[in-house]
Amino acid sequence: MNSIDLLIINFNEVRRRSIKVWTSIPREKLQWRPDDEALNCIEMIRHVLESEHYYHLAIKNRGSLSVFDSPFENRPFTSVNAELEFAEPYRNDFIDTIKSFTEEDLANIKIDRSDSGYIRDLGDMLLRVAYHESVHTGQLLDYLRTAMVPRIRIWD
Repeated sequence: MNSIDLLIINFNEVRRRSIKVWTSIPREKLQWRPDDEALNCIEMIRHVLESEHYYHLAIKNRGSLSVFDSPFENRPFTSVNAELEFAEPYRNDFIDTIKSFTEEDLANIKIDRSDSGYIRDLGDMLLRVAYHESVHTGQLLDYLRTAMVPRIRIWD
C-alpha cells in the first residue's frame, strides 16, 4: 500500500463517518444553528461538500482560484441525501484526481494559497482537505449535543 492508497482510505473513512452524522440529523433540526452568526446544520454540510469541490479545483490549478463559480450556489436546501447526490460526481472526480498522482507528486507539487497565508506540498494539502471535513463533522456533533439531539456513534 502506498501513500496515495492511504489518502484514498482516509478520504473514504472521513466521508463515511461524516455521512453517519449528517444522515442522523433529524429533518426538523437541519435548520438549527447554535447562534445567529453560525451556519445551520445543512449549511455546514453544504459548506463541506462545496469546499471539497473548491479545493479540488485549487489543487488542479496548483493554487487558489481567482474566480470560483460554484455549482452549489443558489441551490435550495432540501435534504442531506439531495446534497450528497448532487455532490457525488464532484467527489468522484476529486478521488479520480487523487488517484492520478504519484508518490513523487505528493512532495513535489506545490499548492500556492499565499492569499490564505500558505504554500503547501500536495500531500499536506490533501490531508488538510480531509481535516477540514473532520473538523466540521465534529462541530455538527457539538451542534447536536447543544440542541439535545442524540448523537450517533461514529467510533465503530
